[in-house]
Amino acid sequence: MTTFDVIEEQDLSRAWARAVRPMLGARARSEVAPVCVSITGFDQGVVRESGPIRKALDAVLLGANKQNCHTVANTIFPDSFWNPRAPRSLLFDRFERSLPRIKESSTKNARGTYFGRMTAGGPGAHPNQLDFVIELYLRRKGVRRSALQLGVYNPQLDLTGSALQGFPCLQHVTFAPVGKRLNVNAFYATQYAFERAYGNYLGLCRLGRFVAHELKLELARVTCFTGIMLRDEFKAPARQRLAKAIDAVISRNKGSE
Repeated sequence: MTTFDVIEEQDLSRAWARAVRPMLGARARSEVAPVCVSITGFDQGVVRESGPIRKALDAVLLGANKQNCHTVANTIFPDSFWNPRAPRSLLFDRFERSLPRIKESSTKNARGTYFGRMTAGGPGAHPNQLDFVIELYLRRKGVRRSALQLGVYNPQLDLTGSALQGFPCLQHVTFAPVGKRLNVNAFYATQYAFERAYGNYLGLCRLGRFVAHELKLELARVTCFTGIMLRDEFKAPARQRLAKAIDAVISRNKGSE
């Protein structure tokens, strides 16, 4: 079904829940095209979440032998490698040394990870795109903001006729400083509603926290535009548990508004 859903929430879990709720229930949609989710709730850079929703989703994912939300988020930003009190070079070094093991840990990582694409592929003298963007912003005032973006999709590697490719669905990420606040924008051609979307939002928020810290800005908003949100299939009891957890949180919050 073609529609255009625009969702803005302070809570990541509620934003995800509203995006995917039309894909649960008796008249579940098989896809939403397109959908735009914008998250604005951060406490010192840490995104707000509703525990019951994420717990229910993680249980469904692990029960189906899928990666949980944290693992998916790590493909965008490896949070455990980052020490905010240390130079960012330590994060990049830790990731680079761990990349072979990360690729071997799951077939989903065989072609690399999103963070791996963001820290490569840049100008010849400065191939780490993410570090280049941060350094460029810090180097001088009034930097051209259109330069503050990361390319993930590489046509030379990714433009193929294969029936199923899986990676990369994330195409690019842009950073938009406005005054002392930072907005992060991301575009996905497609993404799975249950297996990937929550973890993707979480990873983008963690990436935004890192970049805001390095730029000495306040993370204000993370917006993700998805061309086609696809319903991935789970057994009926799992779908029912997710719908119940989502409805409980949404209805409770509506009652307090």
